[in-house]
Amino acid sequence: MKSPFSRFFGSGDKAEEAEQAAEVKPVNKASEEVVKLPIAKISANKFQPRTVFDEEKIEELARTIEIHGVIQPIVVRASEQEGDYEIIAGERRFRAMSSLGWEEVPAIIRQLSDKETASIALIENLQREELTSIEEANAYQNLLEIQGITQEALAQRLGKGQSTVANKLRLLKLPEEIQMALLNRIITERHARVLLKIKDADKQKKMFDETVEQGLNVKQLEMRVEKLLSTEPKKAKPRRKAVSRDVRIAMNTIKESLSMVTKSGINLSAEEEEHEEYYQITVKIPKKKA
Repeated sequence: MKSPFSRFFGSGDKAEEAEQAAEVKPVNKASEEVVKLPIAKISANKFQPRTVFDEEKIEELARTIEIHGVIQPIVVRASEQEGDYEIIAGERRFRAMSSLGWEEVPAIIRQLSDKETASIALIENLQREELTSIEEANAYQNLLEIQGITQEALAQRLGKGQSTVANKLRLLKLPEEIQMALLNRIITERHARVLLKIKDADKQKKMFDETVEQGLNVKQLEMRVEKLLSTEPKKAKPRRKAVSRDVRIAMNTIKESLSMVTKSGINLSAEEEEHEEYYQITVKIPKKKA
């Protein structure tokens, strides 16, 4: 199974791997040199998805470093300002060493692009599974913009379902106050998803306030939101756009082709989604016959 890094920086196709290799050179771990860098010349990773650090855990890490030393150096890259560096990985270690009053820290310098740096920062934190849902959503949004890829491609590279990525990104539609509540773990992601069902901003804010003040669990919030939505006047559904004969023929041709493949013994799966401007068919073909 491929690691998250290979999903971002390469693919299974040999031609694509060769093309990627020209852009992203593999790191020779044995040749990497650990150097001492002035702590004052190092800044945080601008793509760091984590915005809230547990100070108690930083203090615990600092005590461990003080007793046992630094087992793993931080990883940095040169920043735009000559002589300065930006953290790629190891910000918790950096903060712990800073709290100890160290003037220099052990580091490994790498030459990485913004795309690579953002990807590594996200993956490093996702592997620890400590990001809040809103931090994860912001990280996904940054990667989409930096990498210039679709949600589907991002999901594939992260080894996640497209719906998982889409649901995280929907959280960014919430008002800043509710996003901050997610960030500070005042409400859960499941609370937030229920609140997203309310389209009226004032009603959404009122329901959020009630949730926090009364300590509503997800089930209680769902019941109140369902009751609220049931009392709202129903909006007339927009008329579906007429589908041309050519489109119907194209859809039927694709479905017949998939049916023929299934009859040949390949147990593929297909999902059809209808959007306002287009139809989308997602086909998954197993690499091995069942």
